[in-house]
Amino acid sequence: MYRALDINREKLTIMGIEFPDLKSLESAANAIGSNMFEGFEPTSKGIEIIRDYSIGKISLIELVTIAKEKAYV
Repeated sequence: MYRALDINREKLTIMGIEFPDLKSLESAANAIGSNMFEGFEPTSKGIEIIRDYSIGKISLIELVTIAKEKAYV
C-alpha cells in the first residue's frame, strides 16, 4: 500500500527530520521514494541515518553496520 512521504521544502524536513539545504533534502527524498516502490518503509530514525550519511556525519562503514543491525527501525 502506498504511503505518502511527509516532505516540507520550506522547513527542509522529511518526516520531521531537518536537512541542511534543499539539494540534500531533494536527493534524499528521491532516493527514499525510489526505495519505497521496492517496499522500503521509512521511519524517522531511518531518515535521520540517511541524512547523516549524505552530509558525511557517518561513514559508509557505519552505515553498513547500522543496516546489518537494522538500527534504522
